[in-house]
Amino acid sequence: MNYIELSFRLEQPLVQAELIMAVLGEAGFESFETTDWGILAYVPEAAYDADAIKEMLDMLDFKTDYSEKLIETVNWNAVWESSFEPVVIDNRCLIRAPFHPSNNDYELEIVIEPKMSFGTAHHETTALMISWLLDEPLVEKSVMDMGCGTGILAILAKKRGSAFTKGIDNDEWAYQNSLENIQLNDTPDIVVELGDAELLKNEQTYDVIIANINRNILLKDMGSYATIAHTGSHLFLSGFYEEDIEAITSKAGSFGFQLKGARSRNNWVALSFERE
Repeated sequence: MNYIELSFRLEQPLVQAELIMAVLGEAGFESFETTDWGILAYVPEAAYDADAIKEMLDMLDFKTDYSEKLIETVNWNAVWESSFEPVVIDNRCLIRAPFHPSNNDYELEIVIEPKMSFGTAHHETTALMISWLLDEPLVEKSVMDMGCGTGILAILAKKRGSAFTKGIDNDEWAYQNSLENIQLNDTPDIVVELGDAELLKNEQTYDVIIANINRNILLKDMGSYATIAHTGSHLFLSGFYEEDIEAITSKAGSFGFQLKGARSRNNWVALSFERE
């Protein structure tokens, strides 16, 4: 499958990239890569409507200069093998690709075939969420991972003893990648579904709810997260910046979630809540 890559050079990358991701995410873009100077966005060539995208971006309150490039079908495994390095979180959890050697020096090891899905622990938000989950009691807890990407957080939860564990993602590529990674990590009892927060309408309640997505989607779906939370449920949110904490905390509070802690890295934040 061929992809279209849009490359944005931004005056305020930390703030503006988040807004662009929210807009393009609604337009079918499947993955994003943040850089020091802006953001790269990818969409299947067949789903790309240049005029419609320009019209959507023109509605933002800042100017967006971007270039367009066709990315022909490539061997993504070869691309990642040349650039993807192992990551260690809190000196406890090693995240590596299948082509990296195993290492028994760490408490936990997760194998991720990243391809084009979000969630390799290289990004600050995934690393922060892993850090939270390493400290969270998960034995026999039910866990819901919204926007599961590679499935890395659901896999971590299962490796730390969680009971029923489910991941949901609205991207077909991420859905398939999660299934692949679940098999790689010998955690086959993790359930993965293709969809979004609409799937939560008929769900059970969960002890732990994870959502590493973006500010706008978190705000929109907070009520859905509340429907699957019981008193004492823990909610972990990331995918936004320090300046978004007030908006996220206020919205979560309106549904009975009390802020318990915050962790940040390079202006990215992950928050911990408990349902009262």
